[in-house]
Amino acid sequence: MQQHVLRVVANGPGNYAKALKISRVGQSLSREMTSLQRMLQLRTMQQRVQNNQPAFRSTAERNALYNCPILGWQETREMEAASPARWVPQAEGPEIAFFDTETTVPSRKGESYSLLEFGAILVCPKRLVEVFSYSTLIKPADLDAISVASVRCNGITRESVGSAPTFADVADTVYAILHGRVWAGHNIVRFDCPRIKEAFSEIGRTSPEPKGLIDTLPLLTQRFGRRAGDMKMASLATYFGLGRQSHRSLDDVRMNLEVVKNCATVLFLEASLPDVLSVATPLDELPITRTNTNIASPSNETSLLVAHIEEMKLDSSNARTAQSYTIIPIDEGSSGFSGYLEPDEVLTHHIKVSPLPFGQFAKTAVFHKDVPLHLCCTSMKICFGVSTKFLDSAGRPKLNVVVEVPEKLCKVLEQCDEMALKMSMESGSISQWRPLVKKDGYVNQPTVRLHIPTVANGDRAIYSTEIYQRELSGNVQKLVFTKVDTSELDSLFIPGHTLDAFFNLDAYDYQQNAGIRLVAKRLVLHSK
Repeated sequence: MQQHVLRVVANGPGNYAKALKISRVGQSLSREMTSLQRMLQLRTMQQRVQNNQPAFRSTAERNALYNCPILGWQETREMEAASPARWVPQAEGPEIAFFDTETTVPSRKGESYSLLEFGAILVCPKRLVEVFSYSTLIKPADLDAISVASVRCNGITRESVGSAPTFADVADTVYAILHGRVWAGHNIVRFDCPRIKEAFSEIGRTSPEPKGLIDTLPLLTQRFGRRAGDMKMASLATYFGLGRQSHRSLDDVRMNLEVVKNCATVLFLEASLPDVLSVATPLDELPITRTNTNIASPSNETSLLVAHIEEMKLDSSNARTAQSYTIIPIDEGSSGFSGYLEPDEVLTHHIKVSPLPFGQFAKTAVFHKDVPLHLCCTSMKICFGVSTKFLDSAGRPKLNVVVEVPEKLCKVLEQCDEMALKMSMESGSISQWRPLVKKDGYVNQPTVRLHIPTVANGDRAIYSTEIYQRELSGNVQKLVFTKVDTSELDSLFIPGHTLDAFFNLDAYDYQQNAGIRLVAKRLVLHSK
């Protein structure tokens, strides 16, 4: 049979017809020839599989068999599944590469991540159908890097990766999947992309480069708001009833794709009947002045969002010529805050950290003598003015200033930090702990960040921190702001000047980072 097929294919349908004394090559003969050619190709695939080679050698060959109207794709799919060596599409294809990585969890400061698993799905951008999938466990160079916290995070043990390939073994496949394509994933800009670059750097290879980036964490936060809470993948999956997140690469990628489809569908329906279905997004769920130009999205709605953000940037820059706040003189001494303890008043052995009821969840709080600990400290030196480097879960800049910490306050904060870290570990958190007090990097003196949150006020946002200014004469004035203007705020916090701070201690655990942040409730700026 094989020799017959070879002879027919080599001679062509015309010569085959003459040999059979057929005067015309009709439609039936064309179908017969197509069938014979596909049978030969399937036989070739079978031989490759038996020789531990990929079933296909090119995208065109694979597509031709999958699209064959006579044999269909079932036989081709079965043959491909039987191949021990996976066919990998060529790099720089038109597909979108949704991908995810699982890594070790660093157990101490300065320790690097190690890849444990890579998973990806190539999606046709026009039809959103899966055209290729790939996943592999990866054996790290140091198996001891797989700690208890790491196993708790993704369930990948030392035994499960003991016989897995190293990253060097799969680097060619990962490169072919990612290079030259649009990359997509949840929180990939801050986490997965750096891990890919680090892995290639460790083996001395050039890292793949994306044609574009779609990070669904900031994108969905901007467009969908915080309807799903913290917008983590697990929260989004719960919101849409997609089940629990497994924290395994390929499962998480498929879940990510389904989340994107669900969000897009909801937004499409709301745009179709805005008066009936639209859910008004509160102002505090929208970004104020920042967007990510690396996020690629072809929708007109996203383009309008970018244009709106640019308008807000222009408004902010034009407003710099006029103050957005008014000055209200107040009585001497009225800038004090009751219930806030100075460092000397805090007894460290009375500090404890415990859960505080917070809706359906438990929020960690710091207590002193069974009362939430609120602190105040005078004459703290400003090291850096307002920073907008980081964004919160709503896409807004995290406004904060860096100040030096006096020795007595430093001891109190370190005690709080130590106890909160202990509780975090006992609760099973896998997040990396961020020390509250920074002792190296900026100046020789220990420093902390004082955060200035914002809240909605009608159709605008304002600072929830009360800000005062103390003149050289001792007079105190309250600054009442009508809108958020980070450049104007930064001009008030002058490095080298001092301030009095009244702040709360807020524990957080978000996107694999945990710690305590100091939320400023009142700041009194000193004039020189």
